[in-house]
Amino acid sequence: MKKTIYYLLTALAFFLVGWFLKGYLDQLNDPNSVITPIINFKPLEKYSIKSLTDTDVEPGTIKRGEVISELDNHTSYNFEFEFSPDLSGKRLKTTTGQINLPDKKGRHPIVLMIRGYVDQEIYFTGLGTRKAASVFADNGYITVAPDFLGYGESSGQSTDILESRFQTYTTVLSLLESLNQIKEWNKKDILIWAHSNGGQIAVTLLEMTGEDYPTTLWAPVTKPFPYSILYYTDELEDEGKYLRRELAKFENKYSASEFSLTNYLDQIKAPIQIHQGTGDEAVPFKWNSEFSDTLDDKDIDITYFQYPGANHNLVPSWDTVVQRDLNFLNRHLP
Repeated sequence: MKKTIYYLLTALAFFLVGWFLKGYLDQLNDPNSVITPIINFKPLEKYSIKSLTDTDVEPGTIKRGEVISELDNHTSYNFEFEFSPDLSGKRLKTTTGQINLPDKKGRHPIVLMIRGYVDQEIYFTGLGTRKAASVFADNGYITVAPDFLGYGESSGQSTDILESRFQTYTTVLSLLESLNQIKEWNKKDILIWAHSNGGQIAVTLLEMTGEDYPTTLWAPVTKPFPYSILYYTDELEDEGKYLRRELAKFENKYSASEFSLTNYLDQIKAPIQIHQGTGDEAVPFKWNSEFSDTLDDKDIDITYFQYPGANHNLVPSWDTVVQRDLNFLNRHLP
């Protein structure tokens, strides 16, 4: 009796599998059928450098807000930028930020400013960019500095700690596609300034776009992913236990090398200027000495400055650094 039941159940199982398979094949052959999509078991793959290199990221909507300050030669405004960080076109979020507009009439070049890491609890719009942005705006440049999701008055960032990191890329990619909404822009010149972790975003952006945006980097994080974040885990409250656990899950599904800027340097076509202080306690000066040598070996237009004793914010050499940036930006305007 037991054997009979076993054979019957086995036969029923084969029948059901065959029935479902036939139905699926019938759907494939029916041009009018709607096939339920297969679940994507690698949802973060779309943020890999190769994937974003091959993706046409859609623009968002820039809305200028209230005046932050009015200085002698420029005015600072809040802005809101609505876009789709997950590239779906459906789940829209908003990041806030600061735009500086020169008072001089006419059309101006834009400097996209990408800040480094700041604790969310102490962050305010413009922190990490406003001082250099003020100098650039006084000298005729529009500056655009996004807060990023989770900061300022922006929408919340992804609950996935790694997706929240990767969506900084989609933020700047979408923002780049939206800059023509700034009517004061001259519609041709885009330059990039970035500091610290913003430096790895900027370098990755140059790789993804293949554009020749002149880029100046202050103490950029230029080590491969995920070492570039593991290096800083001892500063976290749990000493990095949660992050390491999430990275272990990530590396079970994905190839980390596909998310690492060091593997796509050949895609860079932009001139780059790097500033690094030897007294920097956040980014070891050796990192960028080696990085600049690597770029030079690849025949990338690289200028590297080292500042004895200067810290992560390039103090006490700040005035020299920002003047060299102005010279660099001006030199790369037509």
